[in-house]
Amino acid sequence: MKKIVLAGGGTAGHVNPLLAVADAIVRLDPEAKVSALGTEVGLEKDLVPAAGYELDTVEKVPFPRRLNKAAFQFPAKWSRECARTREILERREADVVVGFGGYASAPAYSVAHKMGIPVAIHEQNARAGMANKLGARYADFVGTVYEGTGLKVGSKGTIERVGLPLRPVIAHLASELETDRAQARADAAKELGIDPNRPLVLVTGGSLGAVSLNRAVAAASKDVLPVAQVVHLTGRGKADEVRKLVEVNAGEGHATGLGPQYAGQGDYHIAEYLERIDLAFACADLIICRSGAGTVAELTALGLPAVYVPLPIGNGEQRFNAQPVVDAGGGVMVSDAELTPAWVRGHIPALLSDTEALQAMGSKAWEYGIRDAAETMARRILDLAEHHTA
Repeated sequence: MKKIVLAGGGTAGHVNPLLAVADAIVRLDPEAKVSALGTEVGLEKDLVPAAGYELDTVEKVPFPRRLNKAAFQFPAKWSRECARTREILERREADVVVGFGGYASAPAYSVAHKMGIPVAIHEQNARAGMANKLGARYADFVGTVYEGTGLKVGSKGTIERVGLPLRPVIAHLASELETDRAQARADAAKELGIDPNRPLVLVTGGSLGAVSLNRAVAAASKDVLPVAQVVHLTGRGKADEVRKLVEVNAGEGHATGLGPQYAGQGDYHIAEYLERIDLAFACADLIICRSGAGTVAELTALGLPAVYVPLPIGNGEQRFNAQPVVDAGGGVMVSDAELTPAWVRGHIPALLSDTEALQAMGSKAWEYGIRDAAETMARRILDLAEHHTA
């Protein structure tokens, strides 16, 4: 029996790929014993047990980035959590340790290396984080979503672009779209209560929303609505402002809620959040969104053309996520500062009206996207376990 420990967590961006790979491992080898290593404060605390996997936890120990009190406390905390990690890996009799980034991954890489346990890594960002940069030196295998992540593997390691292990709901939708995109659209439109025959723009800034996206698109609604209907996911607490902007700019009666109960009441559908975002993806002709690593990987896996608006913080990491897709012809990118109502008026209606160009963009996105990342990662991990137990 192969015993595999998957380390990572904190955000959905780390936990979802971890769970997708866990499921793929069990599909390929039902006898494999899979557990997870995370922290008590990340999303993994709830999501991992809910998915049916056992979770061991260590304390969150951030790497110090400047000389302060935390920097002086770091060595003792690091030693303590490494000792805790060693106890967990010994108890789990780990044949392979697989890291997805995040606080729990760093001690897992270090301890596994010292114990002689093979290490595999998945890096979803175009620019790797500190934990995975550390672990790559020890890794036997590194799977990435993008080329050129900056990760440097040791002499025994290999690196391969495998794509993002997709959430089950997205993987299922990708399969449906590949089989019959028109039928998938019709079924999803019926559930959402929208017109399956009109072009649709999906606007989303994530669960917290993006004020710049919200204001730019809503303020340009008068120009967008003649050529398309809109599903606008505003983020928590931001729906009222969007609704008012649509009413002021496009007129009363256009803004409505989202769901079958609202069918026919308007063509600018507003919701703070959509649990079944796969339904909106299935109907969308164009997405206007941020360019987080998970977002870009999912949209390309689904073959959806997008206007990517990188989050304007830090050193512009989100720009690196979208750039290769834009270079491949699968989307366009506009800076947050440039995304104004005037930009939307000048570009979005024209893009939606050019059906051939939009379809070509979707085809290029599909060609760039990868849909079997979870299975590829699972096979590489099981191969490492096979050689370790042999």
